[in-house]
Amino acid sequence: MKLILTQEVTGLGAPGDVVEVKDGYGRNYLVPRGLAMRWTRGGEKTVDSIKAARASRAVRDHDHAEQIKTKLEAQPVAVKVRAGAGGRLFGAVTVTEIAGALADASGEQVDKRTIVVTNPIKSLGAHEVSVKLHDEVSAVVALNVIPA
Repeated sequence: MKLILTQEVTGLGAPGDVVEVKDGYGRNYLVPRGLAMRWTRGGEKTVDSIKAARASRAVRDHDHAEQIKTKLEAQPVAVKVRAGAGGRLFGAVTVTEIAGALADASGEQVDKRTIVVTNPIKSLGAHEVSVKLHDEVSAVVALNVIPA
């Protein structure tokens, strides 16, 4: 089955890639979850639009990624969240909140899909997250979670 990926699928490809997969995998997993759509002749326009959107979000090159990395790692980023009396949060800090705090602190827009949180952040204090800026460049950002 020939599919066009609409989101990144680990081990398969990036958005806009045309891939060949087994029928059951495509029909039962990728298409229902919105990770891919069936390939058609008119789908080439979709591929072009997905690749154009991805290129606009992507970091230009390795040097630009290094510049963004130095900006992000320069100082800790404060994230304000609602917390209870014992310092426990109501929920967890989301990647959307982290991306917003990074944009406010550094002035650089970071795609939330590039932020990797190894363990859910559910308490106040200092935490670390990594941001994959380029295939070869990732930044480790210090977060200070403070009560709002």
